[in-house]
Amino acid sequence: MSGKSECLTCQRVLGLMVLLGFMVHHMLRVNISIAIVEMVTRNNTTSTTEVPRYNWDEEQKNNVLGYFFWGYVLTQIPGGRLSEIFGAKRVIGIGILTASLLTILTPAAGYLNYYCLLVARFALGFAMGIHWPSAPPMATKWVSPADTSKFLSHMTASSLGVAITLPVCGYLIDYWGWPSVFYVTGTIALTWTICWFYLVYDSPEQHPRISEDEKLKLRHEVKRDVSSGKKKSTPWKKILTSGPVWAIIVANTCASFTFFIAFTQLPTYMNHVLHFDIKENGWLSSLPYFVRYFTSVVSSCVADVIKKNEKLSTTSIRKIFCCSLFFGTFVLFTIQVFWGYNSIVSVAVFTGSLGLMGLATPGIYANCVDVAPEFSGTVYGVSQVPASLSGYAITKIVALITKEEQSFQQWTYVFWILAGTNLFGFLFCLIFTSGDEQSWSLKKDNAEMEKLQNDGSKETP
Repeated sequence: MSGKSECLTCQRVLGLMVLLGFMVHHMLRVNISIAIVEMVTRNNTTSTTEVPRYNWDEEQKNNVLGYFFWGYVLTQIPGGRLSEIFGAKRVIGIGILTASLLTILTPAAGYLNYYCLLVARFALGFAMGIHWPSAPPMATKWVSPADTSKFLSHMTASSLGVAITLPVCGYLIDYWGWPSVFYVTGTIALTWTICWFYLVYDSPEQHPRISEDEKLKLRHEVKRDVSSGKKKSTPWKKILTSGPVWAIIVANTCASFTFFIAFTQLPTYMNHVLHFDIKENGWLSSLPYFVRYFTSVVSSCVADVIKKNEKLSTTSIRKIFCCSLFFGTFVLFTIQVFWGYNSIVSVAVFTGSLGLMGLATPGIYANCVDVAPEFSGTVYGVSQVPASLSGYAITKIVALITKEEQSFQQWTYVFWILAGTNLFGFLFCLIFTSGDEQSWSLKKDNAEMEKLQNDGSKETP
């Protein structure tokens, strides 16, 4: 019995639920990226079901994709700070519950009116914007500093959600039409929300089913001074004038800019330029996301091992992974500019670039906890604002460039922009990234911290 409980600890249940939660999160976001191919297609459609189709031009289609980000950006900072104050359980749970209901109602919004659909997409983004910034504060309560990267790699399980959703949606569309995509994904998200509220708690101290052994073990391992945040003011000026924070902001924005190209536009590129049908489109569009998750887990484990062995400083670890991400992606999209008309090259470039995005976990996400454990959610939320706006920007850029013609020649301009963005990210991170906790991050004085650690040692059996 004890062996079973040691295997299925509350910390591991939390990790599993966080992993599944980020799969659900991106499932609700990416479903429309492939559904929209059929929502606006009138000729040579592969769907065997009679469903409504809309006569949208490129600008209207990209508005449907882009309005999500206007809602998404508004709740990034509040989401991070609210999770520090009230706990991530309630913040994440309410957000995904709302998003699942909005997803189920999306086809009805489309039937009613184009502008109703835009409002639904905006509201979906508003509900889901609180999710990502809420993960780092949860890590500060449940995970030791040496295992932060590995825990936060669960965030990139979002890629698994995309990788599974895209091909499955392709088959759903083919057999039952595009509305089925929203009904199925919304129902799955609703089921996850019920499990989340029952299984997850904000800290070991609040968990009613945790064993005393696990609670004492976590108290000894974590050793972070993170209060509930209720009575502590946020040092906004110091956060917004901090070089290491700006390194996180720039890195997250540049990485997101690249990610959103694949996230919102890859199915369209596969369809119009490379001429894959809807089922091939789903599988090939999903391949890069499997690679991204694999890279995230492996690189996070490597980063944590290096940190535990003290082979390199935390600053060096963060810089190595950030710079590798951006320089590698710069090289790949430079190749795409010249040979992206070839389907094999395009699949390889998008797969490689999304694979490199996995390095963001030990390079960017874990860095929020390094520089400010007390305000990790706020710092990540701040970085998510321009990162989220980049998602909207990319839909407008692609719409403007491809408005007259969906050709490889037009797309090369998009790829040049991506190459330049990643080169800038490489240079900025090389100069400003730091793994040191900043002086403005609130913490106890040395005597109190020493007493806390001694108490934890005495309690450990």
